Amino acid sequence: MEPAESLESMSSEQLLPLVYDELRRLAASRMARESAGMTLQPTALVHEAWLRLSGTGNRNWNNRVHFFRAAALAMRRILVDRARQKASIKAGGMRAENEHPIFGHGNITPDERLLLVDESLRRLEKEDPDSARIVLLKFFAGLTNQEVAGTLGVTVRTVERQWAYAKASLFQMVREIEAAAAV
Repeated sequence: MEPAESLESMSSEQLLPLVYDELRRLAASRMARESAGMTLQPTALVHEAWLRLSGTGNRNWNNRVHFFRAAALAMRRILVDRARQKASIKAGGMRAENEHPIFGHGNITPDERLLLVDESLRRLEKEDPDSARIVLLKFFAGLTNQEVAGTLGVTVRTVERQWAYAKASLFQMVREIEAAAAV
């Protein structure tokens, strides 16, 4: 689907055949960065995200940006939920919802890293929503700078600048979270 194509007043049922391949490519890109032990496959991630997106009835999408933000958020929630579940099982099911399994460990797993990024991203969403949207689209949806620029209607240079700022902010937030947990 080209960036200029409109999804206006398309129902979820009409939309799936048009965006399935692109969603699958985005999920595969995201999953390629995960560990070899990852049990969730890109097709399963797309299907679960689609169920979440269309599960609230026959939704209509305002435009491409609206749909792909919702898809990226759904994928983020699925991956974070799975990471939390795995961390809880690893800890014998005794871990609190907001407790981090990574603190006190020298090496962190991809799932633990995902939970740390998610917490930092929630903080960034409050401080700089524009940069947080770019992180969401790049990290969780796997979009390139060009795709993010087209989706958000900004220049590639703007995306590059906000991505650099967001990475630095997230790095600092992760350090703060780790330092607070070490105390």
